[in-house]
Amino acid sequence: MSCTTLLVGKDASFDGSTIIARNEDSCFGEFDPKRFVIVTPEAQPRTYTTVQSHLTIALPDDPLQYSSVPNADPHIGLWAEAGVNEANVAMSATETITTNERVLGADPLVAYAPARGVEGEDGYEPAVAGGLGEEDFVTVVLPYIKTAREGVERLGALLEEYGTYESNGVAFSDADEIWWFESVGGHHWIAKRVPDDSYVTMPNQLGIDEFDIDDAYGEQIDCMCSADLRSFIARNHLDLSVEGLSAFDPRAAFGSHSDSDHVYNTPRAWYMQRYFNPYDEVWDGPDADHKPTGDDIPWARQPERKITIEDVKYVLSSHYQGTEFDPYGTLGDDVTRHLYRPIGINRQNHLAVMQIRPYRPQVNRAIQWLTYASNPFNALVPFFPNVNDTPAYVRDTTTRVTTENMYWENRIIAALCDAQFAQTSAAVERFQQKMGALGNRIIIAADEQVDRLGGADVLAAAEREDAYDAQYETEGVAEDVEPMEPDDIIAAVRDAEVRDVLAAANETIAQQLKDNTDDLLDSVLYTVSMGMKNGFNRSDN
Repeated sequence: MSCTTLLVGKDASFDGSTIIARNEDSCFGEFDPKRFVIVTPEAQPRTYTTVQSHLTIALPDDPLQYSSVPNADPHIGLWAEAGVNEANVAMSATETITTNERVLGADPLVAYAPARGVEGEDGYEPAVAGGLGEEDFVTVVLPYIKTAREGVERLGALLEEYGTYESNGVAFSDADEIWWFESVGGHHWIAKRVPDDSYVTMPNQLGIDEFDIDDAYGEQIDCMCSADLRSFIARNHLDLSVEGLSAFDPRAAFGSHSDSDHVYNTPRAWYMQRYFNPYDEVWDGPDADHKPTGDDIPWARQPERKITIEDVKYVLSSHYQGTEFDPYGTLGDDVTRHLYRPIGINRQNHLAVMQIRPYRPQVNRAIQWLTYASNPFNALVPFFPNVNDTPAYVRDTTTRVTTENMYWENRIIAALCDAQFAQTSAAVERFQQKMGALGNRIIIAADEQVDRLGGADVLAAAEREDAYDAQYETEGVAEDVEPMEPDDIIAAVRDAEVRDVLAAANETIAQQLKDNTDDLLDSVLYTVSMGMKNGFNRSDN
């Protein structure tokens, strides 16, 4: 499934948060309506069977509550995609990535094999279950981890045991770290910690371009990998580095470098980095340092300024604005305007942006920003995931087209606006800015309510001291207070009174979103209707 991922380290973000964000895009020719739900420990299965690969596995008996964005129609599986659990650990799964024939020959993907022949007759071959995949990852990992590192370890162990039938990248974050996980073949994997001062761009390709094998086999400060990765690389002659494993490049060893990458993938990384680092290098023309078709665009780099939630939304909605490649633009020609695959594409299912705020208490530390359908025409709004339920407007998505839920209303608006982009763009921009401001205002108000609820108890220094740096230190925050243990964090976020406050904030933003989306639909429908080709300006009512 095509997607675009952006990861922002805590020292690269505007407020010290870790931010992981991903567009979930459907396959060509499909709609996959999404829902935003809360999965309680009681609702979490203890035995899980995949739909795609017919694999059944046992799950632990002590799951945490978590948020999830599953398909409204579960006939092809849950596809939970993104969420935050009660330990304030976020997960985004997955970014479909590409690999090469050498890797797939050495460690084939674990695909489901249907039964052949008739049972009881000669030549009958029973069905063989496949491995785990995007359909399953959030459901079988997120409820059982209390740090981002634990997420890497659990997913890695599952892939080593059961394998996978596809190549995927997965993001994990907590208040302190972001880890990026990439599967390699059917059973192997690598993971790298995102540098705190950097952001990462991922456009459907295996992306990590530097990897310290010694660290992965040693202290695992920044790198982790499957248990036999070193011998797997050597045995199958996968290392293409001139200097050997001391300068190992996973993108060269495990990734793809096809002509289609230069149309579908690399231009997206080029545009995102062009936006965040406009002055660091030359981006356009024959002398550009990196071109849209470049295979050497860095996996991670430092931005020229701190990155905001608004920046994340902008780049994950982008369609090459300001360049000759913009399908809605006036630069270039008909060929260049449709040369590369945009980031903000027509078949977006949803965008999830998980922000873990180190300066807030555990009870309301996490925010899951959410929107559905095509990103150039929708608004990203915040929801607190540590609640008992989600608002109906984002939860009760149907498979029937209706304006009563967010997914379909956004998709209708996008289809209308695409037809008359220039005529409707001002209304869309006003809507996006208004909802962004309302979302931030509601976050501020909810934070203030939480502070008033518990005072010093709710804002206990023990919850915050380890995450604070100098810009957040205030009087009364002791330097020698021990950080909270994960189990204490979980107990804190289960505070019923706080959950009521956060649920009320979620309902408020959902109602504001519904009202303003209705207004936008009314506006763009009028504009597009007045521009219909069978119109005539003489009124004869």
